[in-house]
Amino acid sequence: MPSRLRVEVVSSTTLRAPRLATWLAAVAPVRARGDVTVAIVPDARVRALNRQFRGKNAPTDVLSFPSDRRGTLGDIVIAAGVARRQASQVGHPVQDELKVLALHGLLHLLGYDHERDDGRMARVEQRLRKRGGLGFGLIERGSKTVRAGSAGAR
Repeated sequence: MPSRLRVEVVSSTTLRAPRLATWLAAVAPVRARGDVTVAIVPDARVRALNRQFRGKNAPTDVLSFPSDRRGTLGDIVIAAGVARRQASQVGHPVQDELKVLALHGLLHLLGYDHERDDGRMARVEQRLRKRGGLGFGLIERGSKTVRAGSAGAR
């Protein structure tokens, strides 16, 4: 198993995340090892993936796809338009929203599930966000119904 987390960020939209890979690798839990790709894609692509893999015909903000390949954690897919709208709704820069979404997706790749873990993922996410200088995250916002346009849990 690789000794550290390696993150690659790709975008098929005009939304770029120049320091996201470095930030995510720095705040990730120690047990996060291997390769992760964060893809920033159009909302329509995330909607299609959400329909195909989760049976939900709606866009969502972030999806995680764990890998069974040795040395690879998996892929995180972020909807660019949803990220922009959510950043505007909560009043922070879109670059911060990309960090919130990427961290949330990474925790799902590590096996956390906020729908079934009695708050464990929320606690870990909160600790890591504080380490990375971010305010509240998706789980907290979801409980405050801030997340319009989201299809729900990943």
